Amino acid sequence: MENAALFNSISSRAQALEASKIREVAELGMKQGGVLPLWFGEGAWPTNPLIVDAAVSSLKVGNHMYQPNNGAMPLRRAICTYSNDLLGSRLKPAQITVTPSGMQGLMLTAEFLVTPGDRVVAVEPGWPNIIGAFKATGAEIASVSIAPKEAHWALDVEELIAALTPGTKAVVINSPNNPTGWTMPVEEQRRVLEHCRRHGIWIVADDVYTRLYRHGRHAPSFLSIAEPEDLLISVNSFSKCWSMTGWRLGWITAPAVFEAKLGQLTEFNTSCTAGFVQEAGIVALRDGEEEIASLLSKIQAGYEITAERLNAFSRVEFIEPDGAFYCFFRVDGLTDSFAAAGEILEQTKVGLAPGVAFGPQGEGYLRLCYAQPAEVLEEAFKRLEPFLSK
Repeated sequence: MENAALFNSISSRAQALEASKIREVAELGMKQGGVLPLWFGEGAWPTNPLIVDAAVSSLKVGNHMYQPNNGAMPLRRAICTYSNDLLGSRLKPAQITVTPSGMQGLMLTAEFLVTPGDRVVAVEPGWPNIIGAFKATGAEIASVSIAPKEAHWALDVEELIAALTPGTKAVVINSPNNPTGWTMPVEEQRRVLEHCRRHGIWIVADDVYTRLYRHGRHAPSFLSIAEPEDLLISVNSFSKCWSMTGWRLGWITAPAVFEAKLGQLTEFNTSCTAGFVQEAGIVALRDGEEEIASLLSKIQAGYEITAERLNAFSRVEFIEPDGAFYCFFRVDGLTDSFAAAGEILEQTKVGLAPGVAFGPQGEGYLRLCYAQPAEVLEEAFKRLEPFLSK
């Protein structure tokens, strides 16, 4: 069978999926030596030994078996305690489904909510995997743009609310946002929540960067203001603030009435999350505040270097992020960010993510992850200077 015929034999949704342009650049760089990889959303530091030891101990005592679909109850309780203490929420274990990664949580959420043809509104620029998950389940995507305003990122909440027309199934809000660091203020969250209540629209909050907020212990969260019966799903992950990207552990918070349905969907996707990984998650939640504080200190140091250096380049428009650990900066005269990221990789051995990977609104921009030691960032900017100053 010819390749074209093979391709036509798969679902139209699978055919329509687009390759990640971040991954395309990274795959090129991984074949080269001496590259400084600032393309992915991943800190440079390993997982805290306390968390590692918890997983090892769990394996040694025989925690090798299947787990409940919605997650082991001790971890679900620990997530509730963590969220309630941090955010002032009133969560109960029936609202929690443990997932093998935040990404899988997003995919599970899309499968849970979307009937093919449903209208879903997303905030862009945005991490392409979010929209990809909803497209893969047949959603029709409409987007509202974040844009620079007085050297910060801003969203016109009136425009967002106008886009949330009756019949819209869901709005997906990643705050703090990847790639920009934009963070939705609580006053705007209240307005969106009230509007969605009136029209029966689901809010999907990607809360992965909640703790990586530059102006407080946590970013504003819908979980702090929502009622248990609200049409709200929060997706979170252990990857970023506990330096556990490779562990693949996350969770969904949803109305308790859907506990069984989310468990069923988990059964038909991954069955469960590994028990020893869940044990590590319990320790991260219970004993990991010092780890988060240490990471935030390192990230802040990286941010200060990055802000100073980017501001010094003649071609760069620096826009201050409020959260996450990225700078999403515009480069004067840049019209093809994907080609530019490849050129930068080839000429300087610095790996950056192309802005167009985050939607058409990102064209002309590049994303840099500054969760790196000072010496790595200083070397990266030394290499980047010829490109960003010419």
